[in-house]
Amino acid sequence: MEMKDLVALCKKRGFLFQSSEIYGGLNGFWDYGPLGVELKRNVKNAWWQDMVATHNEQVLDVDAPSKYEMTGLDCSIIMHPQVWKCSGHYDLFHDFMVDCTESKRRYRYDQLRGRWCACKGQRVFVLGDPAADNWDDSIHARAMKFFNLRGKDADELKFDAELLSLETVSDFSQVLAPEAKRLGTLMPPREFNLMFKTIVGALGGEDDASFLRPETAQGIFVNFRNVLDSTRVRIPFGIAQQGKSFRNEITPRNFTFRSREFEQMEIEFFCEPSTSRLWYEYWRNRRFRWYTELGLASEKLRLREHEQAELAHYSVGTADIEYAFPFLPAGEYGELEGIAHRGDFDLRSHSEGKLVNRDGHLEVELNEHGKPKYRGSGKDLSYFDDQTRQRFVPHVIEPSSGADRATLAFLCEAYHEDEAPDENGKMTKRVLLRFHPRLAPVKAAVFPLVKKDGMPELASEIYGEMKKHFVTFYDEKGAVGRRYRRQDEIGTPYCVTVDSQTLVDGTVTVRDRDTLQQWRVRREDLVAEIQKRIQ
Repeated sequence: MEMKDLVALCKKRGFLFQSSEIYGGLNGFWDYGPLGVELKRNVKNAWWQDMVATHNEQVLDVDAPSKYEMTGLDCSIIMHPQVWKCSGHYDLFHDFMVDCTESKRRYRYDQLRGRWCACKGQRVFVLGDPAADNWDDSIHARAMKFFNLRGKDADELKFDAELLSLETVSDFSQVLAPEAKRLGTLMPPREFNLMFKTIVGALGGEDDASFLRPETAQGIFVNFRNVLDSTRVRIPFGIAQQGKSFRNEITPRNFTFRSREFEQMEIEFFCEPSTSRLWYEYWRNRRFRWYTELGLASEKLRLREHEQAELAHYSVGTADIEYAFPFLPAGEYGELEGIAHRGDFDLRSHSEGKLVNRDGHLEVELNEHGKPKYRGSGKDLSYFDDQTRQRFVPHVIEPSSGADRATLAFLCEAYHEDEAPDENGKMTKRVLLRFHPRLAPVKAAVFPLVKKDGMPELASEIYGEMKKHFVTFYDEKGAVGRRYRRQDEIGTPYCVTVDSQTLVDGTVTVRDRDTLQQWRVRREDLVAEIQKRIQ
């Protein structure tokens, strides 16, 4: 599959649109169309149902160290500025960027890729355009233009085999930037704050500055005590939240994979310190299994443990669930979800003040006067276990998933092309989205075979009955074969056709999107039949 084919289908069928498109669009922001909003809502609903709503705390879950409880929150997007100072975001939430003095463009340092190329006695590092669909095509085109070659002379370019990150290059004087005509136009990398700044209050000044949250997790941590005091949850338990987050990405790219506004699905799981490693392994494996159960091919997924050098200063361990997105070079994966063992960093930070790692120990960071650089709330965020009579600061396991990235992965996985008979019985190319039925935006479509003999009226009645239970589409325009194709293209798993036999015995034809199998079902059993199959 070419990524451009999926992007075109998403616009054509109303899954995704560029934000503010009639004004030229706004980079890094996307709008979900009529089908896209249903798909994303189904992804979020499946996550909430599977992780929270249907969790039975009285039953020991498979591979879980013990029974546990789950609950939820919905926290505000704008929080007290001190939250982000104690969490470390205010000081540490930066990406390194490089500026091009010629094109005036800015790029994320760790996202630029290139190859060393020799030609006409020169050896230069040619960078590809991070917005291009294919790194190699972009690099080749840039090299051809720089060395002023025609197509017939392409063999004069001698590329090194390995695609390298700009981070591996120490001498920028031999680097050709993505949109530059000459070498050495890139400035040294520097830090760029990723948080969106805002002012609270109509007449607010700099003292009233705050930020749009870059993650949903901190709202859970600062409400930890409220949840304990207002409910009967006992450790171990998890608090789940879904919501918008904002990061001022330098180079948003690859469709919705890296956006400036996105939605997260996060769990903060609180447990007794001695059991935290077991809970980390449980959540890591359970979250991986969730994606495969909803249709992501296991060979396109991998669970990668972070190397020690990759870990955040507070992290005991982190694993990424990664997916082989089609816009990445062969063999590369993009992060789908992170599962982090955060230790007691978060609760201690919001209690004591911003912490730093000194020789393997978390300590409050001090200013030049020997006082806490950023003071915590002073509230006691420890937990007292009335059965063991012990008090401790819980450890936290954080499975953090992006609703937009998950939706994109399910879209990429669902896209298929095959051949199927058209309305005349001729085998032709068919584009279809093979969503898991739980995720499909439309669960079923209802057609009258022809627009006469009372079939449209009967089909309309059946449509009304089905629509009370799940999203259903009605279509009576064009040949029935074309109507099937339209539903295949948006991922509808089942099509129901009212025909002449329906008028005789009350049965309808049900067609399966993937197998093309057809069978007859009594009208009164139809809703139950579809419901059974979409779960």
